Parts: sequence; structure tokens; C-alpha cells
Amino acid sequence: MITEVELPGIVEPEGLRLRRREIPELEAGQALIRMEATGVSFAEQQMRRGRYYDQPPFPFVPGYDVVGVIESLGPDSGAGFVVGQRVASLTKVGGWADRLVLNTADLVPVPDGVGAEEAEALIVNGVTAWRMLRIAKVKRGDTIVVLGANGGVGSLLVQFARYLGAQVIGTASKRHLPYVRELGAIPVDREQDTVAAVKAIAPDGVAAVFDHVGGTGIRHSWSMLGRGGYLVSYGTASTRDDQGNAKLPVLALFGRLFLWNLLPNGKSATFFNLWAGKARRPERYQTELRTDLEAVLALLAAGEITARIARAFPLADIADALHYAESGTAAGKVILVP
Repeated sequence: MITEVELPGIVEPEGLRLRRREIPELEAGQALIRMEATGVSFAEQQMRRGRYYDQPPFPFVPGYDVVGVIESLGPDSGAGFVVGQRVASLTKVGGWADRLVLNTADLVPVPDGVGAEEAEALIVNGVTAWRMLRIAKVKRGDTIVVLGANGGVGSLLVQFARYLGAQVIGTASKRHLPYVRELGAIPVDREQDTVAAVKAIAPDGVAAVFDHVGGTGIRHSWSMLGRGGYLVSYGTASTRDDQGNAKLPVLALFGRLFLWNLLPNGKSATFFNLWAGKARRPERYQTELRTDLEAVLALLAAGEITARIARAFPLADIADALHYAESGTAAGKVILVP
């Protein structure tokens, strides 16, 4: 049997429910994965409010990524996977289950010596951070700004950027500033005048800003850039609890970024979408995703970066896990285990 968490509609965390169903027969190229760790990301916080941009219709099983062990393989599975092997996968939905049926083409081996919870913290957050730094062409000697540098994506942006040789200014609430400093960033209290603080460190502006907040505050991020700088927006956290059409804040943000790109000041702006290109070129997307996830996990295995776990909850305690993830007090990834 498979035990999974169903999101029936727009509900409070207590409204999610466990359901059980039979394990389906595996088809060619599929694997049955016994979940060891899955996670609670900002996407699921939006989904339960009906505010994630392209979430599936209710009801569905959330869960953006998963790490687990292969229990069985369907015919013609290929790819060199074996029963008992630990693997990671980016699922977008479906990860909140004790067992999952996944295509082997979507699996990446977890390196020896890397724990399930550590690997889980690196999947969606790590690939997102890794790709955004590449989009912004961050290089040695650059100075960049990371908003929410204590968060799941933010902390990895800091570490990857430092690995590439960049200087990082990281904003966070006051209680998280010691952690931001520990990561190697210059900490800035987000409750202060961050634009002035950044200008004091980089008078000519910075090479890139990574903004997960969105909303009207995106103007401050744009103003921090120097000539030739790159703004990467990758979320709308400021509108998480808003009412009304969930797509409007994102569309408004798209419009603002588009207009900024028309200005003759050498700056650029984009909205990062992890799933861009999948529909048009699915095989290429799959290959590139596996390559990036392998690179991120290899850096973790080599000790170049660390994965911070805020807290692990049993899958059955999903309501408590969501409350904790949404409390604003978690530093690192909130993990679900069987």
C-alpha cells in the first residue's frame, strides 16, 4: 500500500489528510521508490492557498522533491539503476508519500556518504540556486545581493556564489544574521534600509540581486544594481497571503521586469522558472536537470557546501510541519520522513 498526503482544496494545514491506495503495477521504465525524505517548500505553502501559479486542480498530493531507495524496477528500466540504490528526484507534486512510482529517467543517484535528508535539502533548492547564478553570469570578484540569505534557496545561493569566488551581501531577519555570517556573506538586517546598507558596501552597485519576495519591494532590488547588473526574481513571497486571483501578482511582476529590460541603463531582469522549457523540449530538459542535480549533489559530497536541516517531521504530522515551515522561524529545509 501507498500512504500519501492529499491536499483536498484551499485549507488550513489541519485540512490535509492521509489516504491509502494500492501500489500500481510498474510499467516499462518505472521504479517504485520507498521515500526516505521529502520536503516542505514555499511552493506547497502557496499551493494550499491555491496561489501557486501552475498548480494542478484539487485534490492532489503535494511534494516538490524526494529522496528514497529503489524497491523494485519495471521492465526495461535501463539507466543502470538497481534495487536498493538511493536516488533523488524533482517531482513538483506527489512527493508527500511513503512510496512513489517514478520514471527512471527522472532519477539521479545520490552519492555515497550523502544522507537522505541532506540530499533532500539540495534538490529543488540547490538546482534553483545553481541555475540562477548561471543565468546572472556570476563570476569571481563580483559582488551580489541575496535576499533571505538564511532560507533554503538563499543559503545555497550564498554558498555557491562563495564557491565561485563572489562576494555576497545577504539580508535576513536579525536573529538569522549570525548564520548568514557563518555562511560567508556580509549580513544585512532586512528590517533596516537595505538599499543604503548595500550602497555603503558597493557604491557603484552590485552585479546581481536575487529576490524571492516580489511585490512593490522589487524596485529596491532593481535600484541596487550597477550598470550591467542582473536582477533575478524567483518568487512572490510578499503576496503569499493575499486574496483574489493568484496569477495577478506574478503577471504584474512579469510586466514590471519586461518594462525594465527596455530601459537604456545596461541592467537586465528576469523571472526564473525552474520548469521553463520542459513542455517544448522534454528530453533536453530532463538531461539538463539531471546534470545540474548531479553537480549540486557532488559539491555536497565533496564538502564544498552544506545542507541545513531546520527540522524533520513524520509524514503523518504534516500539519505541524506546515505550521513550522510557515512560522518564519525555520532556518534551513523542513523535512518530512516516513
